[in-house]
Amino acid sequence: MSEAKLHEYVGVETGRFRSWLFYSLLTIVLWGIWGATISVPEGNGFPAELGFIMWSISMLVPSLLSLRRAGWKLDISPGAILYGAIIGFSGGVGQLILYSGAIANGPAYLIFPIIALSPVITILLSLFFLGERVGKMGGAGILLAMIAIPFLNSSENTGVSDGSIWLLYAILVFLAWGVQGYYLKLANTRVSAETIFFYMAITSIFLSPVAWLMAEEPLQANWGADGALLAFGIGLLNAFGALFLVYAFRYGKAILVSPMVNCLPPIVTSLLSLMILQVVPSTPVALGMVLAIVSALLLALSEESESSMEQA
Repeated sequence: MSEAKLHEYVGVETGRFRSWLFYSLLTIVLWGIWGATISVPEGNGFPAELGFIMWSISMLVPSLLSLRRAGWKLDISPGAILYGAIIGFSGGVGQLILYSGAIANGPAYLIFPIIALSPVITILLSLFFLGERVGKMGGAGILLAMIAIPFLNSSENTGVSDGSIWLLYAILVFLAWGVQGYYLKLANTRVSAETIFFYMAITSIFLSPVAWLMAEEPLQANWGADGALLAFGIGLLNAFGALFLVYAFRYGKAILVSPMVNCLPPIVTSLLSLMILQVVPSTPVALGMVLAIVSALLLALSEESESSMEQA
């Protein structure tokens, strides 16, 4: 394939060749490390609920940077605000549940593969409300997701004492982020990415008082460098990963970007978590992890393939 043909395929200008890959890799690394380290501040005496607050504050940094890059053009139309609020609320609630419930009760190496399956919800909502079809890849992805979750729900291999409560929280995050993906899909051609990102940050800030009330003795928490400050830094990993994802989609084609950012961060998170915990998963759990990642890949490919056909 000639270089010109390759440039046309990836959907970028010659001067920006591989920009999409650069931003995608940054997203994968940042999100993978974020997932593996998200519970570290809690181990240092900084409750997970307060970690959500620090993450919500960290979202303002890339949000303001992206607005500045866009010339401070913020869409304040009612439609943009509504989309931004729904996307921000569903994403923020998912993050709140992730911080306060899932990570506090279960291992990241099992939680993040489940969360990566959230496109199942996006696809099903698109099927019922937008009349879209589910192709063979989407159907296979949904089937594998249903098979993977029971394998991952093997409490005797998680090393936690709360049974499968972490699975319930992980599924709630999976549902919330699936709904968010659906509305992101609706808003994609109507609202700028910078506007959506800004409203996501603001909505997260609005949810912070809920997180504060959920925390036990927040004033007695570790507000030092290895507590609050560390949580803020870890939150920045997620926030800047989301910003870089925006640019990955801007410079490249979604059919290339989406499978990478859906599947690879959970792999990075799982591997790093296993290394940190020095745990070797049992065969059923390892099989469930593999099935979840393959399912996420099929779901991402299915979504973007359908989108490409519609645009054609």
